[in-house]
Amino acid sequence: MLFDSVIIGHITKDFNTDCDGVTLEQPGGAVLYSSASAYALGHKVAAVTKLPESDKARLDALKVDKENIFCNWCESPSIMVNVYLTPDRERRNSTCRSVGTPFTAADLPQAETKIYHFAGLVYGDFDGELIKAAAQKAKVAVDVQGFLRHVNKTDGTMYFEDWADKKELLPYITYLKTDAAEAEILTGTADRYEAAKIMHSWGAKEIVITHNTEVLAFDGNQFYTCPIRARNLSGRTGRGDTTFAAYICERLNADIPSSLLTATATVSLKMETPGPFGASRKDVEEYINNFYSDIKERY
Repeated sequence: MLFDSVIIGHITKDFNTDCDGVTLEQPGGAVLYSSASAYALGHKVAAVTKLPESDKARLDALKVDKENIFCNWCESPSIMVNVYLTPDRERRNSTCRSVGTPFTAADLPQAETKIYHFAGLVYGDFDGELIKAAAQKAKVAVDVQGFLRHVNKTDGTMYFEDWADKKELLPYITYLKTDAAEAEILTGTADRYEAAKIMHSWGAKEIVITHNTEVLAFDGNQFYTCPIRARNLSGRTGRGDTTFAAYICERLNADIPSSLLTATATVSLKMETPGPFGASRKDVEEYINNFYSDIKERY
């Protein structure tokens, strides 16, 4: 089978505490949220993950077809603790109780794909050689979180550092996703437009920057933006993952403005309900008709 996207990352065991002090144990991780949105839009998606065999029940959280889940058992699980400080979940304190076993080339399935999507959580999930190897076979999409977010080995607190190998590895990347804060760490500027230009100049072909008000895309020639219009933020977790996976899969068959509209409408709808995206492409199309008719008319 030829997949549109093979998404690689850890399913985490998350302990999430909201601003009212209520704690829930939930499965999480970029691979979970990313695969859900791409699959819901009708794309052929595979999920690649690593878990201790004792945690295999976490695989049930993935929404892709079960035969397209590729799991390698490992010793070290990925466990995260998130304390959200505001109702909109824009601010949080996160610690990592356990870092998942890194991925290697041996973890990639023997399957053809149009895109390898690296949906990492912390620095060390992937190394540069894996990115280079994947780029020889298909387009590469990278969420930069997995290269900027580091774990303090003493207490599990997480902090962000610039990506030392960015200029070496960005030329291998077709689609690069950051949020506004990550873009500033990489480039030194808080201006998202300028940051996108800089990252493109380092070699990435298309830049996607998420923000709480909009999503921005840049292909080196033109900027495109689409506003987020979620009616509530109860499902804020997974915003960037949902957006990026939807965008890159749509780009296989559509231009940037159409792909950006679909991705932003998808994440706006997703943010209204906690958990991975569980609606359908038809639901997204209805959402566009109801809340994005002004933008749809431009195309």
